[in-house]
Amino acid sequence: MSVSKAISAHVPYLRRFSRALTGTQAGGDAYVLATLEAVVAEPGAFADTADLRVALYRLFLKVWESMPVNDYVEPAVSSADEQGAQRNLEAIPLQPRVAFLLSSLEGFDTAEVARVLECSAEEAADLVDRAGKEISRQIRTDVLIIEDEPLIAIDIQMLVEELGHRVVAIARTRDEAVKAAKSSTPGLILADIQLADGSSGLDAVNQILNDFSMPVIFITAYPERFLTGTPPEPAFLITKPFGVDSLKAVISQALFFDRRSHRKIPPEARAALV
Repeated sequence: MSVSKAISAHVPYLRRFSRALTGTQAGGDAYVLATLEAVVAEPGAFADTADLRVALYRLFLKVWESMPVNDYVEPAVSSADEQGAQRNLEAIPLQPRVAFLLSSLEGFDTAEVARVLECSAEEAADLVDRAGKEISRQIRTDVLIIEDEPLIAIDIQMLVEELGHRVVAIARTRDEAVKAAKSSTPGLILADIQLADGSSGLDAVNQILNDFSMPVIFITAYPERFLTGTPPEPAFLITKPFGVDSLKAVISQALFFDRRSHRKIPPEARAALV
C-alpha cells in the first residue's frame, strides 16, 4: 500500500481530533490540510516509519504549534454536545488537553501518546491523569450507582469520590434506582446490566431517561451482548472486571463530552442481554 493511501485512511480521524483541539470545523480542517501539504512536501519522511498513525499525528501537532491558521477562520456552528465539550476542553491546560484527546478521543494507548508527544511514557500518563483530574474538578456532579454486588459498588463509590464527585445513592434493583433518580436527579449514572432481584439495570436506566437526560455508563461482564449493532448503542461501556484507570477515563469522557442519554434501547436489543 502506498503512503498516500495509508494516510488517507487516518484523515477522517485526524479531522475529528483537529476539530476538537481547535474548536471549529474550519480551523480544524485548515490544520489538517496544512499537515497533508507537509506530507506531500516530504513523502520520504513516512516511508520507513513503523507506525504511520503515530507519525501523522506527531506531524500534525508540529504543524499546529507552528502555524496560527486558526486565527483566520470563522467559528463553525456546533451542536449542543460539541459546544459543551469545547467549554470543558478549554478549562484544561494545553499539554494535558492534547494528551487527553489523543487518549480518550483517538484511542492511543499511553506508549503511543508518548511517541506522538515525544516524551516518556511516565510523562504521557501524568498528562492524561492531570487532564482527568481537571475535568473532574471542573465538572463535579452527583452520581447514581446501580450495582447489586456490594464490594463492586463500594469500589466504584470510592473511585467516584476520589475524582471529586458525590455518590447520591447505590441502588441494587430497578425500583430502587428509579426511586433514587427521582429523589436526587443525578448528573451521571453508572449502571450494571443484571441486578440482584432479576431486574435489569438497562430497564431501570430506560425508565429514568423517560423523565431525565444525563450521561450513562453501563458496566457489564458481557459487552458482546450489548453491542448488537442495533441503534442506539451505549456511548460508554465498561467490561467487568474493570480496571481503575479505565473506569476513571470513561467517567471523565462521559462528563467531558457531555453526551446526554435520552433514547431508549429498543426491545430487540434488550432481548439480546437475557
